[in-house]
Amino acid sequence: MNRATDDPPVLAVVSDLFFVARIRETGRLVGVPVEFAKTLEQVQAALGRVPRLVVLDLTAGYDYERLFTALEGARPPVLGFTTHALARQTQPWHPRCDRVVTKETLTQELPRLLKEGVST
Repeated sequence: MNRATDDPPVLAVVSDLFFVARIRETGRLVGVPVEFAKTLEQVQAALGRVPRLVVLDLTAGYDYERLFTALEGARPPVLGFTTHALARQTQPWHPRCDRVVTKETLTQELPRLLKEGVST
């Protein structure tokens, strides 16, 4: 049984190439499949595979209202991440996430978060 193909994927809605590479490699190292989406259409397609967690970049300038509306239908846990500098600007979206962390915290906790998800 191959864990990487049997487990539901983590969906990463991330455009920052540094974090795409970091998340992809960490997922590979901990044996968690990760799918990436940059558009609402890609997110909606991925939701059909029922991700176990959505990692969402709150600083990327997505259409967050439409994105969160799509996520609420499937209701996977959502881990949002932001920066200290943009925390106030991204604040309106924080309540719609199960947890919000800074990019620094995401980097430090990524292996555990990919394996275990977020505690609500």
